Amino acid sequence: MATKETGEQDTKTYWAEERTDWAEDRTVLANERTFAGWMRTGLAAVGIGLGTQAIFRAAEPTWVAKLAASGFIAVGVLIFFLAWKNCCGLLDRLDCHAAEPIPRRHLGTVAALFGVASAIVAVVLWLI
Repeated sequence: MATKETGEQDTKTYWAEERTDWAEDRTVLANERTFAGWMRTGLAAVGIGLGTQAIFRAAEPTWVAKLAASGFIAVGVLIFFLAWKNCCGLLDRLDCHAAEPIPRRHLGTVAALFGVASAIVAVVLWLI
């Protein structure tokens, strides 16, 4: 009888560990979707900055519209950085089992490219 109970316990333990592994994989994939959502939010902030500049371009003094646009763009760049930092932080805390996460290098590259491109947009806004 002890053997049967041990066997049943081993089976329960196995399935509990499997469910935990699957949950970690789902969390890794959800983290990637969250990263994409934050990147979209950052792009929206940059877009609002461009829209602010376009709408208030004729306003005097012009530096006010440029400052407002730059503020939104700066918020977008900050969002890109925080998205990358938080996404990599979660990947460091979890173990992947069946799911293969996007490499941290790729996440950093995407965030850096979005940030640099947004900074270039801000510079161009001040030059025109």
